[in-house]
Amino acid sequence: MNKLRLGIIGIGNMGSSHINNILSGKCPDIEVAAVADIDPARLKWAAENLPETVAKFDDAESMLDSNTIDAAIVAVPHYLHPKYAIACIKRGLHVMVEKPAGVYTKQVREMNEAAKNADVVFGMMFNQRTDHIYRKMHEIVHSGELGQIRRTNWIITNWYRPQAYYDSGSWRATWSGEGGGVLLNQCPHNLDLWQWICGMPVKINAHLHFGKWHDIEVEDDVTAYVEYANGATGVFVTSTADTPGTNRFEITLEKGKLLSENNKLFMWKLEQSEPEFSKTNKQAFGSPKAEFSQVETDGKSEQHVGVLNAFASAVLHGKKLIAGGEEGINSLTLSNAMHLSAWLKKEIELPFDENLFYDELTKRIKTSRRKENVNNIVSDTSGSYNTNA
Repeated sequence: MNKLRLGIIGIGNMGSSHINNILSGKCPDIEVAAVADIDPARLKWAAENLPETVAKFDDAESMLDSNTIDAAIVAVPHYLHPKYAIACIKRGLHVMVEKPAGVYTKQVREMNEAAKNADVVFGMMFNQRTDHIYRKMHEIVHSGELGQIRRTNWIITNWYRPQAYYDSGSWRATWSGEGGGVLLNQCPHNLDLWQWICGMPVKINAHLHFGKWHDIEVEDDVTAYVEYANGATGVFVTSTADTPGTNRFEITLEKGKLLSENNKLFMWKLEQSEPEFSKTNKQAFGSPKAEFSQVETDGKSEQHVGVLNAFASAVLHGKKLIAGGEEGINSLTLSNAMHLSAWLKKEIELPFDENLFYDELTKRIKTSRRKENVNNIVSDTSGSYNTNA
């Protein structure tokens, strides 16, 4: 195999963006071999804009069975991500899934189980893991040079969306259409980075406001408190109503602190770790000396192109993925737990009861303002979809 023959399931905003990156030569080991979409308008776009060599299909299964592709990208609405990933895996096709991994962990766990013993490359499109700031934070934290984490705080409110955004599609910001709000649409990358860098918590207590700032039925304002196994704590704040918004990620550790803001990374490194200083210091108002610096990075953020190129290298040459597909369940676990905490008005311990979450979600799907295909969504997440997300 000289090039990876790629099929795109869903050629809406993200699917067409991947196509444009590949056709512009940014992914030299990949060729767009086929596309699939049930929307006639998108197929018309494909016919008018893509080379004749690219096969066009009006349903995903036909493309997957066509022997025209080696791998596929799943770029359809959230509920359908596991369904089509599993369809690829069962056919022995490599698969890259757009974020989030799905809507509920019970469904995503089935996807991960299908991939566990399959001889395919299974990846998640967590393109923010290529960002130079977050890569450096991950490197520093996991090196242990600053000791164990004491506290994490992320205010990520620069996701502003006006009402017109939500009015642009009947499926937007509905339980049956998207399965959630800011946590599931805008924040999967942040939740993934939070756990990738800091690890998974063991307890979550979240306050979510549903339709507080917009005429929607899902959450648009979130404040969550978490606890980690080592006693560290964390707070995650997000909203689609703050403007100007903030993106400030701070990690306090035993031997210093990291702060990411405005595309810069700052570090305070203590001369002596706080636990050691506190035990040996004799001054009532003493504090360990700290060396402050702006952390140098390589400045590279390859984003979607970097993830696609790594995916191709994994298939063709056995190289490492940016993010394995099985990792997608971690950020979804966080958002599911936050939803469950808010719905039940109590602290949630991880792992939580996935059947309970599914039951609570199903209640909301059945009363969703978007009524199309609700029964299908509840039963097996099949049904029609609009890919212009």
